[in-house]
Amino acid sequence: MMVVDMQAVMEKAEILTEALPYIKEYHGKTVVIKYGGAAMEREDLKEVVATDIVLMRYVGLNPVIVHGGGPEVSRQMKAMGKEVKFVNGLRVTDKDAIDIVKMVLVGKINKEIVSLINRHGRLAVGLSGDDGNLIMAKKKQMEGIDLGFVGEVTKINAEVLNNLIKDDFIPVVATVGVGEDGVSYNINADKVAGEIAAALKADKIIFLTDVDGLYKDFKNKDSLISELKLADCEEKLANKEIQQGMIPKVEGCVTALKAGVKRSHILNGTIPHALLLEIFTNKGVGTMITK
Repeated sequence: MMVVDMQAVMEKAEILTEALPYIKEYHGKTVVIKYGGAAMEREDLKEVVATDIVLMRYVGLNPVIVHGGGPEVSRQMKAMGKEVKFVNGLRVTDKDAIDIVKMVLVGKINKEIVSLINRHGRLAVGLSGDDGNLIMAKKKQMEGIDLGFVGEVTKINAEVLNNLIKDDFIPVVATVGVGEDGVSYNINADKVAGEIAAALKADKIIFLTDVDGLYKDFKNKDSLISELKLADCEEKLANKEIQQGMIPKVEGCVTALKAGVKRSHILNGTIPHALLLEIFTNKGVGTMITK
């Protein structure tokens, strides 16, 4: 006869009970998830994130996944004997490089994410910017420097994503944009995520990264900022108080919040089930930025 650990069973029941009000609150709401960092690189975390996304969908949320893939692009460029060069954090992207970016982001990473999610059912659809002119872009200008095929968003055609959401699909978006002339552009994924959240009027946007969030002092791990107002966030950006790698993520948060998104979160994607902890528990993790 199997012995039931009633304490363990009760703890599981309490977890489910704690999640109930959050499931009710977010049912039918759209959540944009910028998927990146170690969570997208480490094999042991890929399945965890995919499972979390699937669970979110089955309890009634509408997740939209936005991904880049810079490290993989760099590895592929080096393997093909191409120089990897950055200026102010932006990849210099010539004709050969944009072809590699599209090959890696659209042809490899996007399909991998879609495949992981679809192990659980007919759930995910992969897209890039030229699908239905989803991400319209223009060449990014930088004084004195030609970055090549690096772009910035001019418009997000939200109807493409809304139609997929309405049909119960999870859109998975590779951040390659397209110009009016059909030219492809490599665009910072954090910026695209913010623009997509704004266009969809999402309830929240979540950035998965490799650190716990924003810090008052990055060297002091006890100085994590658990909550920040939009105005304070903009002030920190203006005063250059945000650590370099976090700047595009914070700018993405600002874009989303100014467009009406209620909350933005920066989470450590190396924490297993960070997405579920943030959305469905009282504790939450990382840094939350609100209007």
